[in-house]
Amino acid sequence: MSPRDSDIDQSKMPLLDHLVELRQRLIYSFVALMVLFAVTYYFAADIYGFLVRPLAVAMAEQGGGNRRLIYTALYEAFFAYLKVAFFTALFVGFPFISVQIWKFVAPGLYRHEKRAFMPFLVATPILFFMGGALVYYLIFPMAWKFFLGFESSGMEGGIPIQLEAKVDQYLSLVMQLIFAFGLCFELPVLLSLLGRAGIVSSKGLAEKRRYAIVIAFIVAAVLTPPDVISQVSLAVPTIILYEISIWCVRLIERGRAQADAAAGDAEDDGSKEEDGPTADTESRGA
Repeated sequence: MSPRDSDIDQSKMPLLDHLVELRQRLIYSFVALMVLFAVTYYFAADIYGFLVRPLAVAMAEQGGGNRRLIYTALYEAFFAYLKVAFFTALFVGFPFISVQIWKFVAPGLYRHEKRAFMPFLVATPILFFMGGALVYYLIFPMAWKFFLGFESSGMEGGIPIQLEAKVDQYLSLVMQLIFAFGLCFELPVLLSLLGRAGIVSSKGLAEKRRYAIVIAFIVAAVLTPPDVISQVSLAVPTIILYEISIWCVRLIERGRAQADAAAGDAEDDGSKEEDGPTADTESRGA
């Protein structure tokens, strides 16, 4: 038995053990989320202030005086803080959940496969946080200025148009955008894994580039508010990430080709070594 086969034989488990392991990983993830939820709820007011800061800055630049967010149901503010705490716990706990998924999947992989997948495990939370940072520091300021531009002081004898945003709706929009950008930034990881599994190829991805561009704008239109700034700001990075994915898959294919060539050379050398003594023996017998 080869070391590669013994590697995976040592990690074989019955179905019941797999289910027990899955339950354990789910419990760990759930407990971690509950602990993070309790901690983040204590700081919910500060986190809320952080999330609402881009809107406050945009309102101040519009020359607003006593601007505010409102809630129209007695329980709305309370549930808004719960939503803030849960959202933050899920965002911060994403790397821990990824590690639990990895620990569940890793025993079924060969040693060389574990080394190959480790960069993807590291890149997943980093790319997710990069997407969240992009939408918070770049997209929010531009989008909120765009929407606030529709305010009006009113014509003579008319009624002014002024934003009175609800707390719950604002937080829902913020969380939707952060998770949308974070998930879209996982595109290189997803396509690279599919490329390593042989499901997609760099040539196929390059040939379908036009369809990918259309799909990127459709997804951006669905996930973002109905303004051109937000949609383009999500679609353009997604297209860039798609191009990076093609490059990553091409590197994976090049590495696989080099490994196959090296394995073929090793087999040829081995066959020559086996044929050598036989040829010498035959020549001596002659």
